[in-house]
Amino acid sequence: MKTTSRINLFILATLAVALLGIKSFGPTIGRAQTSQDPTTQTAKPFDQALALENLRKAIAGNENKPAEEVFKNIQMLKGMPAGRLLRVMELGFSRSLGVNCTHCHVADAWEKEDKPTKQIAREMNAMMTVINNDQLKKIKNLKGPNSIVNCTTCHRGQTKPALNLPESAPKQ
Repeated sequence: MKTTSRINLFILATLAVALLGIKSFGPTIGRAQTSQDPTTQTAKPFDQALALENLRKAIAGNENKPAEEVFKNIQMLKGMPAGRLLRVMELGFSRSLGVNCTHCHVADAWEKEDKPTKQIAREMNAMMTVINNDQLKKIKNLKGPNSIVNCTTCHRGQTKPALNLPESAPKQ
């Protein structure tokens, strides 16, 4: 292997460890999830269940306050109760795209804007709002009175929207 390739791999590995390291969110949120043994220094994988448990503990007593009063840097879903926001992120975004929190967020520094996927999610949410509030209302004869689209409509548990669906047999 060439020296340049080794250096590039080292840089990528270092960045990966740095991105997976958990920074402090506050006094009740866990610290970096890295091994304390200096000989191993390997990062533990992100534990979404633990992170959500820690966030729920951190906001205890404030679950019904608007998310922007409880969390930093809330730009969408303002007015939503903080406890509900965590469920929307977990069940709506995370599950719909088949990812965990760290796809868009820096663990324990949730307010950071370091990942472009965070802004993409905001813009996709804005697109969804336009479709639901403007476009769908103009389509006559829809089967349901409250037809909506959401992340799952296109993503189906994948980060890329489902564009190549399997062929189906023609209906007869």
